[in-house]
Amino acid sequence: MKYQHILIATDFSKQKDMICAKARELAEQHQANLSICHIIEDFPLTDFAYEPMISVDIDMRDALLESGKKQLATLAESLSIPASQQWVELGTPGHDIVRVADENNVDLIIVGSHGRHGFKRLLGSTANAVLHHAHCDVLAVRLKDD
Repeated sequence: MKYQHILIATDFSKQKDMICAKARELAEQHQANLSICHIIEDFPLTDFAYEPMISVDIDMRDALLESGKKQLATLAESLSIPASQQWVELGTPGHDIVRVADENNVDLIIVGSHGRHGFKRLLGSTANAVLHHAHCDVLAVRLKDD
């Protein structure tokens, strides 16, 4: 199978270079388009005086999005990924990475995955969610925990 559109899903961890190197290698091998996304987790906050759950306030959202866009643009530039193939959004990473891939005809998603066990594994992970819900192939690059 020859991949035509590869999506890097990054969380800006220090291991991002390893994930990006693997994506670049595969894109070159398959002569595929390379895209990149970063989904900022929209953590709800509890406010018992009003509603059980409220979302992060607008100013904080805007600051997070702006920071994410700057970091992603820098990373994308190092990979020669044009602005039209960069996405930074607020949402649920496991769900929204798959949605971005579907909306952009991606046929391979590349994510980082930590080998976790016990309680951390019980909580699940973005890589696990993407793997189980994606409609295309997923490559989970094994990362070492420090």
